[in-house]
Amino acid sequence: MIQRLGHYVRLMRVDRPIGTFLLLWPTLWALWLAGEGHPDAKVFTVFVIGVFVMRAAGCVINDFADRNIDGHVKRTRERPLATGAIRPWEALLLFALLGLTAFGLVLTMNTLTIKLAFVGIFLAASYPFMKRYTYLPQAYLGIAFGWAAPMVWAAQTGGLSELAWLVFIAVILWALAYDTIYGMVDRDDDLKIGVKSAAILFGELDRLIIGLIQLALLLTLYLIGQQAELGGTYLWGMAFGAANILWQQVLIFRRRRDDCFRAFLSNNWFGFFIFAGILLDYTFRG
Repeated sequence: MIQRLGHYVRLMRVDRPIGTFLLLWPTLWALWLAGEGHPDAKVFTVFVIGVFVMRAAGCVINDFADRNIDGHVKRTRERPLATGAIRPWEALLLFALLGLTAFGLVLTMNTLTIKLAFVGIFLAASYPFMKRYTYLPQAYLGIAFGWAAPMVWAAQTGGLSELAWLVFIAVILWALAYDTIYGMVDRDDDLKIGVKSAAILFGELDRLIIGLIQLALLLTLYLIGQQAELGGTYLWGMAFGAANILWQQVLIFRRRRDDCFRAFLSNNWFGFFIFAGILLDYTFRG
């Protein structure tokens, strides 16, 4: 029984929280910006719990979609569905339970948030299949992760604003950059089995294009700060984030698998730096 529970833990990636953090940080950005430094406690609780539930659901449906692919990729060959430790119908049942839990949380919010949640569920369920049809599944991941921003805005304010969509764009750019770096880790395996990714699409221009996307991300975050009237503390957070981006570029320079994976993982710090800048700016403002 304990071993079987362990398989489910691995299927939901509870043992690998980086994906949860990459979804949590932009959700916290949106919560503090929409609440102008004072997010509603109920909205905060629902969305933070929702981050953990939806990330787990996303991992389950991702592994279901890739169950015949993961066995051919070095990094994923030991996943429970790839090894047969968990059967496909069990994964679908778990995904349904997690999805219903997340939707139950959303039902405590207002009508607009509930309507937006239907789009969020569709994005989460369809994302894993995009690598079969497009070389930019990373952008689709950004849309799925970024959808938390308009949902947070709707829950916190009852409406949507230009600032909400700027945060949405920032998350898309961020995910496109870090997930392309992640794709560089698997590029050789993906080429062999015919899976599409931005890392394959960009080819030898991968580092340059990632850098340009990261510059666009920083510009979007600056515009967010201007529109939200954030001050110097936020700019310090951005400065630390920019330093992190430079470090990522150093790590991926030789395109070595382990270094690219380290660069991907370091995005946790980027998300933290931006949130810290937002949080402290509102705190010092009083």
